[in-house]
Amino acid sequence: MAPALPAHEMERLAMAATGRTRAGVLASPIADPAEQARLDLLVERRLAGEPLQYLEGSIPFGPVELKVDRRALIPRPETEQLWELAAGLLGEAGPGTPLVDVGTGSGALALALKHAFPTAPVYGIDRSVAALDLARENAAANGLEVAFLEGDLLGPLPRALRGRVEMVVANPPYLSEAEWAALPDEIRLHEPWEALVAGPEGTEVLARLAADAYWWLGVGGWLVCEIGETQGEAALGLYGMYEREVRADLAGRPRFLVARKGAPCCR
Repeated sequence: MAPALPAHEMERLAMAATGRTRAGVLASPIADPAEQARLDLLVERRLAGEPLQYLEGSIPFGPVELKVDRRALIPRPETEQLWELAAGLLGEAGPGTPLVDVGTGSGALALALKHAFPTAPVYGIDRSVAALDLARENAAANGLEVAFLEGDLLGPLPRALRGRVEMVVANPPYLSEAEWAALPDEIRLHEPWEALVAGPEGTEVLARLAADAYWWLGVGGWLVCEIGETQGEAALGLYGMYEREVRADLAGRPRFLVARKGAPCCR
């Protein structure tokens, strides 16, 4: 017997194939041969292990809708929680409040911040030209203006921002090479390695970001970063030059490093 997809996945793929809402999909079967052919192809690709979000083509992320494909990591719910945490810490941000998303990928964090703080200058940085192309497509689709820059960590920022950045957010690579090898094929074979793996230990990018961001942040500036659930103690050690704490995700796992330069970090 051929494997079958869960009902909720079939509904989502039918919505992608037809352009209907969920209610429309449930109301009547697919009759158009072209739509059925599209659905059959999506089902085949899903059964072969391709991520559901890539097949759908877009996902909601906070206040924005994002196109997603193999050029960038699929934003997870934890990263959406990171955005909510960062926006809550800021409270408000205006024209003199530079905000930076390091490792922007699809542009998720940068665009959500720009939506929340429309007059603040927002920068999204990534080493991947392909990911930046995707981020710019998402910015245009959402009608948001973010400066997307190619390069490593905060290095591509205008020099005039050194010591003036109000917040750095990041969902950096934090897996070790061994953790990568143990991931499901759905992730390993489809999502970009460089967006997930930091190096042999998994904390290499976290360590570099700690040192680099310190010189770009203004006094009282925030750094809010996603980390692996086993990396809390290591992250606290790496960010010893900041006031810092680790906060849990919705499942209660240590997931976010909240750091502040030169002022108490916790509200």
